[in-house]
Amino acid sequence: METSLRQADGVAAQRVLTFDRGSGMLTGSSVIDRIAVLALQAGSVLTRPYGHRGYRLGCKLVATAVAERDITIKLNEDAAFAFPFCDGYWSRMLNPRYDYEEEIEAFLRNAADHRYSFIDCGANFGYWSVLASSRPCGRQQTLAIEASSENAKRLGTNALLNGERFRWLNAAIGGKSGGFARITGARHEAMETLALTQNEPDAVPIVSLDSLAAEGLIDATMPVVIKLDVEGVEIEALSGAKGLMQRDCVVICEEHGSDRTHGITRHLATELSLSVFVFDPFRCRFIRLDGIERLDRIKKHAWVGYNVSATSSALWEERLLSATWKHR
Repeated sequence: METSLRQADGVAAQRVLTFDRGSGMLTGSSVIDRIAVLALQAGSVLTRPYGHRGYRLGCKLVATAVAERDITIKLNEDAAFAFPFCDGYWSRMLNPRYDYEEEIEAFLRNAADHRYSFIDCGANFGYWSVLASSRPCGRQQTLAIEASSENAKRLGTNALLNGERFRWLNAAIGGKSGGFARITGARHEAMETLALTQNEPDAVPIVSLDSLAAEGLIDATMPVVIKLDVEGVEIEALSGAKGLMQRDCVVICEEHGSDRTHGITRHLATELSLSVFVFDPFRCRFIRLDGIERLDRIKKHAWVGYNVSATSSALWEERLLSATWKHR
């Protein structure tokens, strides 16, 4: 059955499969593709209250019935994002009513009238680089950095898909430049960085954010927004960005739901003396974190990442507190 379905859908695999989140329109699809999209959308709706627990398995099942190909999502009128059809993580974007990390998009849209450097560390396929460099977010100067070579290929594809309007690097972020790292892990959105004593096959160079600024890849004369999602080396990465953080800088870090010590937020608040902000999903706006223990209530699912934003800049504090979001 699987073989016959894939063969029958061979012609569709040659067409560009595109889904517009604004209109809900699917183009370049066969009947089987349309049924698959409906199944993926329904799966997102059903699993969303549980942090999409089990959604990956459903995507794998749906994938057996369709041709292997990419799907491109129109995120807005000036942003296109491609990923493998039935991807276990990104397919939730096919649900038009699903807001993916709306706190980051709310902030980026609220800062669209400012010029700043956006640094996307742990960029994965480049979702936030695509959005930050798009017109509704102010077409910001963007540098995407991804350590996984396989993910970086997808990142390059999305840069090309959007007119190469942002730059990207296949490198690992560290406390200082020099040396190499190898990326481990089976899931493209949940990998680990292993530092190496010497260069090896599939290794990538380690770079620091301050060194990239010194090389001119980051314009440090402008305010800076750093999105940091580097699977366990966030604190080390922050130590390599001390120069940038002395400027008008805001850091968006992922707090892992499984970390009940809230280590990254503790580091931001106590070691770096930054003001920390979190997004209140009920009021659809940012609030100042008045105590790290409040994260005990915010982090509901151990398998989900939760974003915190930290800054000492009056500019970014104002933009965070004035950002709002209207759910789809």
